[in-house]
Amino acid sequence: MNTLAIDIGGTKFALALFEGERISLRLTRPTDREAGREWMLAQLEPLLRAWKSQLGIDRCAVGFGGPVDFPSQRVALSTHASGWEDFPLVDYLKGLLDVPVILDNDANTGALGEALYGTARATAQQPAARPLFYMTLSTGIGGGIVLEDDTLYRGANSYAGEIGHINVRPDGPACLCGSNGCLERMCSGIWLERDYGMPVPELFEDDDFVARYVVDLARGLKAAVMLLNPAKIVIGGGISRAGGRLFTPLREELRKQVPGWSRANVEVVPAALGTDSVLWGALALAKTMRESGSRA
Repeated sequence: MNTLAIDIGGTKFALALFEGERISLRLTRPTDREAGREWMLAQLEPLLRAWKSQLGIDRCAVGFGGPVDFPSQRVALSTHASGWEDFPLVDYLKGLLDVPVILDNDANTGALGEALYGTARATAQQPAARPLFYMTLSTGIGGGIVLEDDTLYRGANSYAGEIGHINVRPDGPACLCGSNGCLERMCSGIWLERDYGMPVPELFEDDDFVARYVVDLARGLKAAVMLLNPAKIVIGGGISRAGGRLFTPLREELRKQVPGWSRANVEVVPAALGTDSVLWGALALAKTMRESGSRA
């Protein structure tokens, strides 16, 4: 079965065609956040029409960079691009592709990807790391929670895992959500570039910046550790590509902040699938659909 996976993010969007569990075709392009929904759909439509006519597509799954109302299969909104409020993206894609389509937010799909195909999957040497907390650290910040039975915990209204809007500095600058000093406001790519006036990779060459940065990031992750007690924390998204410049001081800071008496796991690792975690998670999400195309 051929699965079309789509990752719609604030920095880039990507398409991949899976033949079974193998990527046979992949495409990535930068996102114009300022242009909003209409720009994104204008980019996607000709690509999807071409792939539909040239390739065999049996189903489609999407990871969207913003809150998603999972039961209704609609985009709730995007805090970084206009025009997405209550948008029926699934219906739009069904109209283009004429195949079953399923949608979730990118942090949830990234979590599934890493849980089932990435660094937290079961191997001959060790069992699957569950519960798993996955955080996407990129244009924005979000989280996904995978439980022991490999299902996602979405909460009562599809908003579980929204770690980006935990307050880490209550007296900090205003966040787009209306609060102050949220983890996303202090640590996400869009705000780092605006606050410091330089690309994120350059910021991570500065030891003093990194030392300050990991304090706020660890405050957010401490909340996840103390609330969820995950077996492993996986961080994906563009900022995670800083590698040891990020992860070594982050692990040290998180060990300082998490109380020793909790004996909590503070294993924090980069996403094994790199920038493809969401695409692989979309494949996993597609497998939850019945043959009729309805959600499992």
